[in-house]
Amino acid sequence: MSTSKATAARVAPTKVGGRRKLSLPVVLLIIAGALALVSLVRLISGANDVTSVGQVAGALELAVPIGLAGLGGLWAERAGVVNIGLEGMMVLGTWFGAWAGFQWGPWVGVLFGILGGCLGGLLHAVITVTFGVNHIVSGVAINILAVGVTRYLSNFAFDGIQGGSSKQSPRIDPIDKITIPGLSDWLQDLQQQHWFLISDIAGILGGLVTGLSLLTVVALLLIPATWWILWRTPFGLRLRSCGESPVAAETLGVNVYKYKYIAVTVSGGLAGLGGAFLAIVATGIYQEGQTGGRGYIGLAAMIFGNWMPGGMALGAGLFGFTDSLKLRGGAENVHAMLLLLAILLVIAVFWQLYRKKYVAAVISAAVSALLFTWYFLTDQVPSQFVDAAPYVTTLLVLSLSAQRLRMPKADGVPYRKGEGK
Repeated sequence: MSTSKATAARVAPTKVGGRRKLSLPVVLLIIAGALALVSLVRLISGANDVTSVGQVAGALELAVPIGLAGLGGLWAERAGVVNIGLEGMMVLGTWFGAWAGFQWGPWVGVLFGILGGCLGGLLHAVITVTFGVNHIVSGVAINILAVGVTRYLSNFAFDGIQGGSSKQSPRIDPIDKITIPGLSDWLQDLQQQHWFLISDIAGILGGLVTGLSLLTVVALLLIPATWWILWRTPFGLRLRSCGESPVAAETLGVNVYKYKYIAVTVSGGLAGLGGAFLAIVATGIYQEGQTGGRGYIGLAAMIFGNWMPGGMALGAGLFGFTDSLKLRGGAENVHAMLLLLAILLVIAVFWQLYRKKYVAAVISAAVSALLFTWYFLTDQVPSQFVDAAPYVTTLLVLSLSAQRLRMPKADGVPYRKGEGK
């Protein structure tokens, strides 16, 4: 190969599944553009709390359990096992975390929450990997079983204890939170100036250094750790090969069953950690039904992220942000998001016209016009819509991102030991 061809090969953008892979500068440019758009919407609507320090800190706290569930789903599905039982494993994490937490302290509760989720993951692995039961059926069964088991155990563990009942645990001691002095106050003052873009960046950074739980830091570190383990180690390569082609992996000497068991058990442990976070950090107490479907939303975040840790984290952040909107000036903030969505659809119209997708462009333009009309003719949205915003966002994101997804080829495909011999 000549020198010019070699140089061209190095700088040419790579393609994944027939699509160009975005480079880091392009990703950063997209993020900067999104921030500028949000800032513009904030100035027009007057919803200054959209990117405040408190809003961002609240969004981060709400995003962590969703992200942990999504990370758990990523581990399982990269090994070829669909884990729709994440919700049930989170439920086990909340109960075991609270049960141990109020007796022996929050960090012991975190450990037991992980172990409770691991039990759910191990059960899912036995059912799907060893006995070959349909992955969806097994996951649904675990979700139902987890609710029943925790409800039964609560009658013995919490009922009759001061502060506890058959549906909730006694209060759990909190995990320490950290705030960077000086920097936190300076960023908060800068955010309160309500300047274009600068105040928004200050609000986002301020939310990351103000009242940050130590368990949140651990959860954030698990994202790059997962990327490094699965994409930069021989162990991760073997595990991912089980999700792409288990038969080929077996012919190369990989113990497919072992890697599937490890992946699904780790998946349950991460979901259990998300449940423990809800009980110990978010509320300080176990309550029946407190997961609120976050396991399913975590699965949606993983799919939105195209089975990659970074994309999954962005999806979890988006869902956490929309969930947090209702906590601080909910009706006003969600009303401002109508304007943001309408502008995004206008951008989508031009992109679809560029790609000559005229039907999609017409539909996007019509929906955008409806949203603009809704925004300018009202001052706020109904409270019922505010409560439904996270779930509506989940549906919209999945529908808009469905065309660019590329799941592991053997995800959910039955595999029996010896097929590669």
